[in-house]
Amino acid sequence: MSVAVAAGYTHAPKVARPGTLLSVGDAILKWYEVAPAGAPVPRAVRELAYESLCREWELEDDLGFAVLHRCGREFYFLLVSTWRNDNELWETVLAKQSDEHERFEPWPADGPHRPTFCVWELGVVCHERLAWSRYLCSERDAAARSAYLRDTFEGVV
Repeated sequence: MSVAVAAGYTHAPKVARPGTLLSVGDAILKWYEVAPAGAPVPRAVRELAYESLCREWELEDDLGFAVLHRCGREFYFLLVSTWRNDNELWETVLAKQSDEHERFEPWPADGPHRPTFCVWELGVVCHERLAWSRYLCSERDAAARSAYLRDTFEGVV
């Protein structure tokens, strides 16, 4: 049986770190960065990602999270996920493909079968799924909303 892992692939852990809350339109997003421990996201890239979200996107009255993932030396994904229809996770994928690219741009979704989250991003998604489930089981009042927004993950993924 063939497994879709290249023979020369070497897997290494990365670190997920929470950041500040962002207001994007009427939405509030938790912020995460995923990167190798020794190569965190540069400040200029973080600020560009913030700008891309806060100035160019309008989200509904949602709660959710954004993951800025350093995938290589110059390539970054910005994954914006919001909770909708009670229990669904909706996602927008943006990317900054190299230092020559001055902004984050929508990632093309070619074909019906396409990528979602990678193994490192799933560390954050797993935490957020549990945090949202706790919120759904709560009174869903202002205190519960605040508790959800404070409930973040930090660690090796």
